[in-house]
Amino acid sequence: MTVANGTHARRIVDLANLIQDSVAKLDQVLIDQNTPLPSFEEDAPASLPDEALEFQRTVLDATDELHDLLLDPLSLIYKNTTCYNLISLQVISRFNIACMVPPGGTISYDEIARQTDLNEPTVRRLLRHAMALHIFQEPEQGMVAHTNASRLLRDPGTSAFMSFHPEIAWPSTVKLLEAWQKWPGSEEPSETAFSLAHNGIASLYQLFSRNPEGALRFAAGMQVFGNLPQFHMDRTVEGYEWQALGKSKIVDVGGSEGHLCIALAQRYPDLTFVVQDMAKVVEKGQANLPHDLEGRVEFVAHDAFFAQNIDADVYLFRTVFHNWSDKYCIRILRALVPVLKPGVKILINDMCLPEPGTIPARVELDMRCMDLSMAALFNARERDEAEWRNLLLEADSRFVLKRVIQPPGAALAIMEVVWEETSLFPRTILEL
Repeated sequence: MTVANGTHARRIVDLANLIQDSVAKLDQVLIDQNTPLPSFEEDAPASLPDEALEFQRTVLDATDELHDLLLDPLSLIYKNTTCYNLISLQVISRFNIACMVPPGGTISYDEIARQTDLNEPTVRRLLRHAMALHIFQEPEQGMVAHTNASRLLRDPGTSAFMSFHPEIAWPSTVKLLEAWQKWPGSEEPSETAFSLAHNGIASLYQLFSRNPEGALRFAAGMQVFGNLPQFHMDRTVEGYEWQALGKSKIVDVGGSEGHLCIALAQRYPDLTFVVQDMAKVVEKGQANLPHDLEGRVEFVAHDAFFAQNIDADVYLFRTVFHNWSDKYCIRILRALVPVLKPGVKILINDMCLPEPGTIPARVELDMRCMDLSMAALFNARERDEAEWRNLLLEADSRFVLKRVIQPPGAALAIMEVVWEETSLFPRTILEL
C-alpha cells in the first residue's frame, strides 16, 4: 500500500510541475519567434516551431499520464472502449462535408443535409459529436463553421487519410479475433481480418486493383500519413550518417515514387540511387523527377520477391517489412543474396518495438496499435529488436544486425544490417 506522502502519491504533483515548466518553456519559444499560440480557430497555425517540439512532447506525455491517473479504474477502461468517434468521421469523409463549409464562413445543418442523403437531425447530431472532438464548431445555433482541424480536411489527401480508419481499418479490426480463430498461426496475406470484413476480397492490394480510383485515394492518404511528425521522412534523412557512405549506390526497394531518395540526393551529392517498385509507380516517379537529379536517381520496375539483379553498396527498405509476415519477409531478404558482397549494408527503416514501459505510454500505445493494424490488414506485424534479429537469422546467418538507431521524435528506427561472409559453406541461391 502506498502512503499518502509516498512516491506514487506524489506523481500527480510531479506531473503538474513538469507540465507547468514545459508550457512556460514552450510559450517562451513562441514569444521569441513571434508565433501565435495554439488554438482551435480556423486560421490557427498547423504546427509548432521545431524548437518547441521537445516541450510539446513532454507536455503531451505528462498530460496523458495525469489524465489517466486521475480517472477511476472503471472510467479508464470505459475511455478505451469508445469506438463511436469513427462514425462522425466516416460521414464527414464520405460526403466531403469539410468542402461544404466555406472557409471563414458558415453553413446551416439543413443545407448540409440537402447535399447528402441524410436528414437534418442526423447531420446535426453527427456534427455536434465531431465538434466535441474539436472538428468543426457552432458559432451560432444551427450554423457550422471550421476549426483548424476541419479546414485541413478540405485537402483531398488529408480527407483520404482520415477516411482510411472508418472505411477500411475499423471493419477489419473488429474481425481480427475471428480471423485468428479461423486461421490460427496463418502468415498468408489472404487469410486476414480484412478479408473477412470485405466479403472475401483476398487483400487490400486486390481491393485497389479492382478500384483504381480507390487506390489513388489510398496513396494520397498514405502520403499525408507520412507527413505526421513521427513518420516524416526528414527523420530518416537526418537520423543516419549518410555522408559517411561516401560515393555509394543505394537501391531503394519498394521506394514508391522516390520521395526519400530525391530528398537524400539533394542533400548528399556523392550518393546515387535506384528506386524499385511496381511499373506504374516508378513510371510516375520518373515523370516527376527533378531535372537536376537525372542520372543520379533511376527508376526500375522490380518485384521484391524476385532475385535482385542490381549491384549496390546499400539496399534500403522503408516501411516494407511491416506489411508482411515473417514467411514473406524472409523471401524478400533471400532475394538479395545473389548480389550481396561482404560489407554491403541493408538499411531497414521500420518500427522497432520497445520493451514495455521504456518510452512514453502515449507513444508506445500508438506503436502497439500499429502492430494490431498490420495484423488485421496484412497478417503482418511490427517487431522488437529480438524479433528482427531472429528474422534476419532465419533468412541467412550472414545478415548481421549491427545497430538500431532511433532518431529523436521518430516512430521508425533505422536498423543497420551488414552482409558478412562468415559461413564455411555459403548457401547458393538454389538452396535458398
